[in-house]
Amino acid sequence: MTTDDRRADTQVSGWAIGAVSFAAAMMIIIGIFEIISGISAIAEDNLYVKTRNYTFDLDVTAWGWIHLILGVVILLAGFGLLAGRTWAAVTAILLAILSAVVNFFMIPYYPFWSLLVIGLDIWVIWALTRPGVVGESG
Repeated sequence: MTTDDRRADTQVSGWAIGAVSFAAAMMIIIGIFEIISGISAIAEDNLYVKTRNYTFDLDVTAWGWIHLILGVVILLAGFGLLAGRTWAAVTAILLAILSAVVNFFMIPYYPFWSLLVIGLDIWVIWALTRPGVVGESG
């Protein structure tokens, strides 16, 4: 019996399907949040509070473009997860890590929003790294 035969015989658990569906929904929400955050930073630079003496002095407009591009890619990965693509699961994990890091740098500028998105990113990583979820999803 080959590996493909064993995989075909193994049914995907409801927990695995639920975890992938949950992660896909969260990725779509995170993507929308990132897009909104990016557009806000690009359109209205004064929306974000600029702190003084912060180690990472960032140009808010540049970070707005980063959030916007990242949001679009995250949104696409979320739709890929809904379609059951295995590549989307691995991509979603990497994008959730990247999103968490990007939002970490935005904490002084927009703390509640950044912490919310970081929490959602961690939730996505948890949902997709459960045993059997990525390999069994499609």
